[in-house]
Amino acid sequence: MSGNKFDGPIDSIHWESLINLLYLALDSNLLNGRIPTSIFSPPLLEELLLSHNQFSGQVPKISNISSKSLNNLDLSSNNLEGPISASLLYLRGLRQLNLSSNNFSGFPFIGPQQLENVKEIDLSHNSLLICSNVSNSSSSTFPQIEILNLSSNKLRTFPHMLRNLSRLYHMDLSENQMQGKIPKWIWGVSSLQHLNVSCNSLVTVEAPSLNSTSFVSELDLHLNQFQGQIPIFLPFATYLDYSGNHFSSSIPIDIGTSINSISFISLSRNKLYGTIPESICNISSYLEVLDVSHNSLSGLVPKCLTTMVISSVLNLRGNNLTGTIPDTFLEDCSLKTLELSENQMEGQVPKSLASCTSLEFLNLRSNQISDTFPCLLMKISTLSVLVLRSNKFHGSIECSEIYGTWQRLQVIDLAHNFFSGGISGTSLPSLPTTKKQRLPTKFIYRSEFRQLNDLPPETIGQMYAGKYFEEAITVTSKGIDMKLVKIMAAFTLIDFSYNKFNGSIPEYSEIYESLQVFNLSNNDFTGEIPSSFGDMLQLESLDLSQNHLSGKIPQELAELTFLSFLNLSNNQLVGKIPTGPQFSTFSKASFLGNKGLWGFPLDNMVVLSPPRSHGIPPKSAHKIDWDLIDIEIGFVFGLGIAIGSLFFCKRWRKWYYRVMYNIVLMIFPQLDQRIGNHRRHVYIAPRWRR
Repeated sequence: MSGNKFDGPIDSIHWESLINLLYLALDSNLLNGRIPTSIFSPPLLEELLLSHNQFSGQVPKISNISSKSLNNLDLSSNNLEGPISASLLYLRGLRQLNLSSNNFSGFPFIGPQQLENVKEIDLSHNSLLICSNVSNSSSSTFPQIEILNLSSNKLRTFPHMLRNLSRLYHMDLSENQMQGKIPKWIWGVSSLQHLNVSCNSLVTVEAPSLNSTSFVSELDLHLNQFQGQIPIFLPFATYLDYSGNHFSSSIPIDIGTSINSISFISLSRNKLYGTIPESICNISSYLEVLDVSHNSLSGLVPKCLTTMVISSVLNLRGNNLTGTIPDTFLEDCSLKTLELSENQMEGQVPKSLASCTSLEFLNLRSNQISDTFPCLLMKISTLSVLVLRSNKFHGSIECSEIYGTWQRLQVIDLAHNFFSGGISGTSLPSLPTTKKQRLPTKFIYRSEFRQLNDLPPETIGQMYAGKYFEEAITVTSKGIDMKLVKIMAAFTLIDFSYNKFNGSIPEYSEIYESLQVFNLSNNDFTGEIPSSFGDMLQLESLDLSQNHLSGKIPQELAELTFLSFLNLSNNQLVGKIPTGPQFSTFSKASFLGNKGLWGFPLDNMVVLSPPRSHGIPPKSAHKIDWDLIDIEIGFVFGLGIAIGSLFFCKRWRKWYYRVMYNIVLMIFPQLDQRIGNHRRHVYIAPRWRR
């Protein structure tokens, strides 16, 4: 009954009467209240799944129930709290116990020795403060489990009870509050193969004794505060993640012979210096990922690195590497990601790189590479990200069709180079239209208990501590630099800014169908903005600034509903700025530097007459305040009517003088005697005065 919307408590059901029940799944519902003790009563019950509900309170005490059949109990992802009663360990047939993602504060790490069948305990994502106060002698009472997950708790020390767990092969202590050192005795746990202590505050790794051999094959130390020399004392290691620490040394000169069976090694984001030793090429042919990015490594790239059979990732980004990229890639090169950005590399793009026919991601950003456009790379049909930004590339980007076409390219960034000439539809990639997420290359802990290939990739990563390598690039979108860690298939970008491209911008075609970011700024483009750009329905950012574009802004651009960034400044555009819901959100900075543009949001909102067709407005055109003009016209018009009436109408003139005379006499009565016989000159008769 899992995956429904059942709600309410379940304590009113007579579970003990279900004497033939083998399997009960109520997970992924809205059930709440306390978990009743009676639910453990069915004598034949083998699996009880109550995860992903809203149960609260403590786990019930079941010491009076000695069920020998229950082997899988899952109470994860609820609101259970408090210490976990030791009575839970009286379920003698228990093999798997999952109490993760609750609010438990304690666990009975001293348990009955008869729990000989338990294989896996998951207590991750709780609030466990300490593992136990158990002495070393009593730690043997803990069940001999094989998989223990204590990640995302509040542990501060390594659990002492682990010393005598002779069957433990997978332990996860990541995302806790552990400080200090990884103790030497941890390497003495004979069966331990997978150890994850990432995301803590550990500073030191104690190496095993000289006469002891550790069989740990997968060690994850990333995001701690480890210092000093890189530990390479694990001869059977296949997976090492030391990234995000403070290791400050050179790479050991014998690294290739010390860990020659490695398939994944990441030393990125540390303080490593010196050169990359040649011995690193002695690592076996099983190598999938080599990541030494974001350090202070210098010198040349060893030629043998490009002849190694690296099946997925070679990442040397963010160092001080010099020289040229070795032109020694093998004919059967299976490399998928080549990341060499942010170094000081010179020379040309190696022609042998075209042999890497599975290459998906190539980033050469921020180097000193001086070359023409690498048309040979168009033979790589799998390429989805090409970044040549901030180098010294030059010449045209037009390539003959014999080189092939990029059918899967999502991102092409050629900005800040010296490319010249025109661009056409043949020089732009056919952007993919799929909207599915492009998943990163993934590396997963092996497990003999699970068929990982039968599960969806995102589930594998969450449930089984899978490790990801995520390609990251920095792009300019919407006027700002942003770092993309995961590149989605829905994200598409063309950036040709800061070059010397000229000619007209090609009309819309299918290559623009899913384009989201289009940047042609700071070039020498001429002509008009194609009206067919209005068909780029996915477009979010358009930058055509700092060119020589002329004509009007197409009204079709105002109809792009996703357009949130627009920069057309510093061109020779004319006419009224189109109106539309999106255009009303753009500031005047989007249109400045175009003398012939007018309309909102520019200041010259109204002009006396429309601008001339050649784009130069009349010099006499000024801003007009119509409210002030209305007042002036009204005053002049009224004054003209009053004066005209006095001048042309004798009857009105006599009436006006009579009224004014009476007003004056009211103010100055003595004037009546002075005027005397002169009344006729002002048209005043005695009868009117009466």
